[in-house]
Order: sequence, then C-alpha cells, then structure tokens
Amino acid sequence: MNDWTGGYVADIGYTYGYYSELNPLRIKQLFTHAGLKFPKINTACELGFGQGLSINAHAAASQIEWYGTDFNPSQVVFAKELGEVSGAGVRLYDDSFSEFAVRTDLPEFDFIGVHGIWSWINDENRTIIVDFIKRKLKVGGVLYISYNTLPGWSPFLPVRHLWTEHAKTLGAEGHGIVNRINGALDFSERLLAVNPIYSKINPQIAERVKKVKAQNRHYLAHEYFNRDWHPIHFATMMEWLAPAKLNFACSVNPIDHIDIINLTEAQQNLLKEIPDAMFRESVRDFIVNQQFRRDYWVKGSCSISKLEQIERNRELRIVLTVHRSEAEMKVTGALGQATLSEAVYGPILDVLADYKIKTVGQLEQTLQGRQITLAQIVQAVMILTGSGQLSLVQEDSEISRAKKQTDKLNQFLLKKSASSGDIACLASPVTGGGVAIGRFQQLFLLAMSKGKKNADDCVQFAWQILAGQGQKIIKQGKTLETDHDNIQELKEQAEKFLEKQLPILRVLQIV
Repeated sequence: MNDWTGGYVADIGYTYGYYSELNPLRIKQLFTHAGLKFPKINTACELGFGQGLSINAHAAASQIEWYGTDFNPSQVVFAKELGEVSGAGVRLYDDSFSEFAVRTDLPEFDFIGVHGIWSWINDENRTIIVDFIKRKLKVGGVLYISYNTLPGWSPFLPVRHLWTEHAKTLGAEGHGIVNRINGALDFSERLLAVNPIYSKINPQIAERVKKVKAQNRHYLAHEYFNRDWHPIHFATMMEWLAPAKLNFACSVNPIDHIDIINLTEAQQNLLKEIPDAMFRESVRDFIVNQQFRRDYWVKGSCSISKLEQIERNRELRIVLTVHRSEAEMKVTGALGQATLSEAVYGPILDVLADYKIKTVGQLEQTLQGRQITLAQIVQAVMILTGSGQLSLVQEDSEISRAKKQTDKLNQFLLKKSASSGDIACLASPVTGGGVAIGRFQQLFLLAMSKGKKNADDCVQFAWQILAGQGQKIIKQGKTLETDHDNIQELKEQAEKFLEKQLPILRVLQIV
C-alpha cells in the first residue's frame, strides 16, 4: 500500500452517506436539554469528510463558513465539484491531518466535526487531531466526535481480527479489496459452522456476521479492513481530549437523552448514586452495552439556569417531516421498542400536521387545556427529532439566504439520480442540512423539473431512464422482471410521493 494512505483503505471509495450529526443546528436543542449554553456557529470544520456530501449539504444550506480535509484526492474531486455547483464557498483540501494542521490560512472554529474516523486511524494521527482542536477550536466552541466504543465491541474484536488476517494472508492482492472482503466473510461463516467454543460463549456472533455480510462492501472496507481499528472506552476518549481542554457535554443522539426508554428504574437509580458525571457515562455504557458513541464536547462548558433552559426550549423552531398518517407511535431505545402515549403525542402531531414551522412555545400555547405539560412537549420533540419525524428549523433570514445555494446543489444531485442511486439525500435551507430522499423520488422530482405534472408522466419519465440502462426494480429481495411490474411499482411509489412526500418537500423548500 502506498505510503500516503497510512494504512487506511484508499483503493475503494467511501459511501456517499449523509450524516445529520454533523449539522450544527442540533447543538441548540441538545445543549439546551443538557442545561448548557450553546455558541453561535459561524465557522466550522470537518476532518475526514469522505465523499463530502455532509459538508456540502451543510455549507449550502446555511450561512456557516465551512472548511475540511480528506486525504483521498478522488473523494476531494467529487466534494469540490459539489461545492462549486452550490457556490457556497466551502474550502476543501486533500491534505493529510498533519498537513492540514499546520496550514496558516485557517480561521479558529466554532465547531469541529470528526465522524467515525477516530476509530480507524493510528495514535500519531489522533495526537495531531487533538493538537489541532486545542489550537483551532475557539473557547466555547463545540467538538462533535463519534467512535466505536467498548464494551459493546468487545465480543466482536476477534472476528474483525480474523477477517483482516484472512484478507492479508489468504486474500489475493491482485483481485481487489472487495474479493478479499468476500473471502474473509465467507471463511468466518465456514468457521462458525463448525461450532467453535468461541461462538458457543458468544452466541450472538453468527447473526452479527450475517448482518455484516449483507452490508455495502465500500462501507465494510473502511469500517473493518483498515490497518488501524481501535474501539475505546469513554474514559480513554476523555484522556485523549484532556490536553485540548475539552469537557464532555452530551450525546448527539436525542434518543440517548431520554432515560425511560434506555434504562430500567433500577439502572437509573444506580446511575443517580454515582457522584462523578464522567464515571457515570462509563457505567451507562456498560448498562446499554454501548457500541458506538456520538458525542459533543465543549471547550469551556457553561451551565444555564432552569428559567433560561425553559425559555430556550420554547424558542426552538420545528416542523413535521412525515405525513401525519404515517407518524410512528413507537420508538426504539436500549430497552427495545416503546409505545408512545397517544394522549400526549396524538395532539402534538395533530397540531404539527399543517406542516407549518412552529416554535415549541407556540405548540405549548396551542395545547393549553389538553393537560400536556411543557416538559412532556420537550420530551416529545426530542423523541420525534431523534426518530426523524421532526426537524429543527433555522431562522427565516438564514433560510432565505441559503435557498439559492441549495437549489443549485439539488438540481445537480437530481441529475446524478438518473445514472446512480448512490446519493440518497437533498439539501434543505429550512433544516440547514440534508433530507433523506430515495432515488425513485429524486427521479420524480427531476421529471417535475422538466414540466411533468402527474404520476403517469413521472413514472414514464423514470422508467425510460431505468429501462434505458437495463435497470430493474428490486422489491422485497426479488427483481421485478417485466415492464408491467416495474411500471406498476413505480406508479404506486409516484402516487404516494405526490400525495404524502411532495407537500413536505415544499415546506422544506427542497422544491
């Protein structure tokens, strides 16, 4: 492998994923819920941005000045193309972390995002990142970092080691990383089939291997087959970040903030008995068997009063992003699936079902007399945003300034959908980031941009594109072979899209 890779997989591109955790708009809600003051984000940086979909969506959909680096030049070429299309002025580099860290043309940042890569790099690069954060994150600034966590990964560590050893020793180098991955996965299944004592002690491993085998090979190459792969305990992360003067703020996942769906009463009581907040996090990881942490850290935390917390919660702007008839009344936490209270969530969803932007305070006023408290509304908003049914909303002035940029980016992405389903999101100036939209729905939007108005026209447009490339729809694991079956499936999706999704996309100003 070439020296510039540093042991990181570079002969296969990363997936075109969008990661909402990198959207700084989340900070307002989650810091407020944690009782912390949040900074205004004017400058932001993403380290290791992959294909650059997240950084470009956030740059186009907001007024934040974004910088970032990814060492893979092929990925940077695509990311820069997105930036040039939107005109958002995002500054992207193909520097290594060591090169990027010594640049003299970087500002100080209000926000730095490091998604996933911490687990896939060596200690030298980790040290460089921490030093960069120490020097470049402003006082009061926020770090978002995610990483593979112990104890959740402990049982699977030997399997990952087995895969990389197989790829290294038995995989044919000239046959490419995908073939080496497939060979390693197949061998691990053969090994488990002969009933090793390891799998008897860890009975969940076979099912986990099966799930991994079904995943995208581009993702697997970067997740499991780098030279460096280091899940760590929360306390170890705290030690790493201590030189940068960072304090743990809170989880970036809203669902993690709701104890009742993650912890039993006995578990909650045990945690309450622990006086040290950081040790409490370590114990909580054991209780929920944490596998992947997504956290905010802050350079200088500042608590807010209860009164200020209440007022800031009331100021949060939200909008419903699912059709009311399809709103899920269940949520999944560490304890499994929980049913949401119809008496609380029903009225909240009904009020939001006009798809107009509202503040939490306006929601509270509308629900007066329904015996629903502000605390219940705040918790519901946390759960509904965490489950993707609500979105936080930017200020009107920010929305109007971002609209031209997101329009340009989205038109480019819609054209991409004609040839590939790799990119499954578009940018919203309302949410300040990306919104999940599948390929067929993107093709319907592309059809509408060309003057098509009804479901039949959109279906005909989409099928001509798919059929022209010899592509067929896969439904429930089976390929639809006939034109009739493909067109019928597209028609069902188009009718649903026009009725239930398009009105929401208009509210989000994607169309």
